Amino acid sequence: MESSDFLGILQQFVSMIPGFLLAITVHEYTHGYVAFRLGDPTAKNAGRLTFNPISHLDPIGTLALVLTQMIGWAKPVPVDPRYLTNPRRDMLWISLGGPAANLVAATVLTPVLHVMVAVFEGRPAGQFTNLSDNPLFLLVLYAIHLNVVLAVFNLIPIPPLDGSSILAGLLPRDLAMQYEKLEPYGFIILLALLLTGIIGYVILPPIRVIESILLTGLR
Repeated sequence: MESSDFLGILQQFVSMIPGFLLAITVHEYTHGYVAFRLGDPTAKNAGRLTFNPISHLDPIGTLALVLTQMIGWAKPVPVDPRYLTNPRRDMLWISLGGPAANLVAATVLTPVLHVMVAVFEGRPAGQFTNLSDNPLFLLVLYAIHLNVVLAVFNLIPIPPLDGSSILAGLLPRDLAMQYEKLEPYGFIILLALLLTGIIGYVILPPIRVIESILLTGLR
């Protein structure tokens, strides 16, 4: 590998770190906050109701980000269904909170890119010959991308991802009980899908659709 290739990969990874930390923090914080609002203080008592990303980092999820340059995850926020008035319904809302927060974060960040384009576009030669060379532009772009990726990835209905709890809350009780029997094998299934690349075929189309809507006029 040439030094220029290595530096490019290193720059890309460094540019992803703030966006990844933002994505996992808003995701897990919102899980904990929704659970707290629904009567479960477990996340708050565990110190997870915080915007400190260190509290939410998962070593394996961070390593996955390093290896895939796209997919990573955080340490799950603890939830105790015994505190919930209606566990099936409430777990649906708690699980939905994380991906929803990521999509909101991506939406809020999008105008920043539009402002940067308006500021830098058409300027004579200056510090950056291309806006994509601007480190701040890359930081915001990756933050949007990783928030969208984390939202879509977590909506896959395979345990332990949020999509499994959302689907279980939507299914009739008897079907939900049958579906929940999949939980012990969820991580194995998910790992197999990741290693075979099938996950990419599942999540890339909706990611592209969402990003094309958010970034209209920038590409």
